[in-house]
Amino acid sequence: MHLTPDAKAIASVAESIGAHIGEAEAEQYRPFLIDALRLVDQFMQERTVTSPPPLLFPNRGPGYRPGLDEDPYRAWLWKCDIGGADTGLLAGKRVSFKDHISVARIPQVFTTQAMEGFVPDVDATVVTRVLAAGGNVIGKHMLNGFVGDYAQPLNPHNPAHATGGSSTGSGAALAAGEVDISFGGDQGGSVRLPAAHCGLVGLKPTYGLVSHFGAGFGAEMTVDHIGPMARRVEDVAAALQAVAGYDPLDPRQRREVPESIDVLSDLDGGLKGLKIGLLREGFAASDPEVVEANMEASRVFERAGAEVTWVSVPEHAQVDGAYQALTLEGEAALFDAGFYGTGYKGYYPQSTVTAIGRLWHDRTDLLPARRKLNLIAAEFIRQTYQGGAYARAQNARAGFVAAFDRALSSVDILALPTTPTLALKVQPKATDPRQAVEDNLSRPARGASNTRPTNYTGHPALAVPSGKVGGLPTSIQLVGRNFEDGLLLRAAYAFQQAVDWEAYTGVEPANVGEPVGAAR
Repeated sequence: MHLTPDAKAIASVAESIGAHIGEAEAEQYRPFLIDALRLVDQFMQERTVTSPPPLLFPNRGPGYRPGLDEDPYRAWLWKCDIGGADTGLLAGKRVSFKDHISVARIPQVFTTQAMEGFVPDVDATVVTRVLAAGGNVIGKHMLNGFVGDYAQPLNPHNPAHATGGSSTGSGAALAAGEVDISFGGDQGGSVRLPAAHCGLVGLKPTYGLVSHFGAGFGAEMTVDHIGPMARRVEDVAAALQAVAGYDPLDPRQRREVPESIDVLSDLDGGLKGLKIGLLREGFAASDPEVVEANMEASRVFERAGAEVTWVSVPEHAQVDGAYQALTLEGEAALFDAGFYGTGYKGYYPQSTVTAIGRLWHDRTDLLPARRKLNLIAAEFIRQTYQGGAYARAQNARAGFVAAFDRALSSVDILALPTTPTLALKVQPKATDPRQAVEDNLSRPARGASNTRPTNYTGHPALAVPSGKVGGLPTSIQLVGRNFEDGLLLRAAYAFQQAVDWEAYTGVEPANVGEPVGAAR
C-alpha cells in the first residue's frame, strides 16, 4: 500500500528531481498525484496473471552453502545438483554459473550479505539451454565488483595470488578441477581475466550471440556479455554451441544474431592459410615476461601453419575515455531505472528487480566505495554534459568498430596478451574503515587494458593459456570478426594440440585441496 504524501513531501520529491514548486503549488498537484498512486496501487494489489518463461527440469532441491573443508579456494556461494536432459552436447558435464546469473530456486546474493535470503524464480536462458543440452548444474560462484562482502577466491596455481575478476569463483573452481564448464560475465574482461590468471580458456562471445536474459546487468548493458570458461577448448566450444543463438527474451540481440551456431564441426580445421596479426598496442604496455610468453605462443601458431605478422590499431589504446563515459552513465541509468533497465516488451524478473532496487536505493551505504564513486562520478558527468557524454560514447563506437574491422580485413585473427600482468597477490582486507575505502578505490585498472576494447566494440575475444612464469599462468588473447567465434576456437584448439597443455594449465598437486585462508 502506498503512503499518501502531503504537500511538504511532494515539494521535497520535486526538489530532488530539480523541480522547485513550493508547498502551495504542491498542494495543487496533490489530488492528481494521489489518484495516480491509487491506480498503481490497485494494479499491484490485483492478482494479475504473468507468464514467466517455462522452467525446465523443475524437480530441484535448494542446495547448500559449502564449508571451507569442501571449498578451500572460496570459490562457491552455493552448491546444488540439477540434472538436465539425458543426451546432448553437454551430457555428463558439470556446469556452474557466476552468481549474477539466476538459477531458479537456488539462492542468489550477488556476493552481498544484504541480499541473503533472496531466491530467484526464473532460470536465465543460458541455464535453460545448458540443462536442455544435458549439462548438470552444480552451483553458483563468488564474484567481485558488485559488493563483495565475502572472502576473495584464491588461485589454485598459487593461493597467495588472486584469480582475477570479476568471475573470480568460476576461475578458482575450474582450475581446481571442481567443475568442467562455468559461465561468467564480462563487462571489461571479467571472463578473460580469471581465465588468464587461472590457466583457462575463456570466451567473450560476439556481442548479443549469447542471451543475457536472467543475468543482472548491474552496469552498462551494451558492453555486457555472458561467456563460457573451461580447462579445454573443446568444452568451451561445446558450451558456446549449446547456448548461443537468438532468444526472444533478450532485448539486446539484433537481427544479425543467428538462431544457432556450429563451432564444433570445424574445430579441428587447423591453422593452415590463416593470418594472425600481433597487435602492437596490446604488447606495448605488457610486462616483459608476459610479452615473451605471447611471442613464444605466436611462434607455435607459425609452426602450426599460420602466417604471423604485426598490425597496428591505435584506437585500441584510445578506448578508455569513451568506455568510461559510457559505463559510468550507463551504471547510473540502471541505478535509476532498475536492474534490468526499461524500454522493451518482455519478461522482467520482478523479484530480482525489486530485491536489487531495495539494495541500491534503501541500502546504498552498503555498496563498496568503488561503486559509490562510480555513481557520484556519473552524476557529475550528467550534470556537466546533460547526457551528451553517454550519447557521444555510443555514437563514437562505430568508428572504433570500423578500426578493428579494417585490421581484421587484412588478417583473420588479432593476437595480444590477454592481460599485461601476472596474477596479483591477494591483499588482506583492511580492518580500519578508512583504509578499507582507500583499498577499494585504489584497485589496479591496468589489468583490463587489453580486454576492455572488445567489450566496447563487441568483437569476440578468447583467452588461451600461453605458458607459465614462476608457476603462474600467462595468456594470449585472440580477437576475431563478429560472429566468427568458431574461428577463434579453431585456432585455440590447434594451439592446444601443438603444446604440452598440461604444463600450461595444470595445477601442482600440493596446491589442490590444501587448507587456505580463514572462514568466510
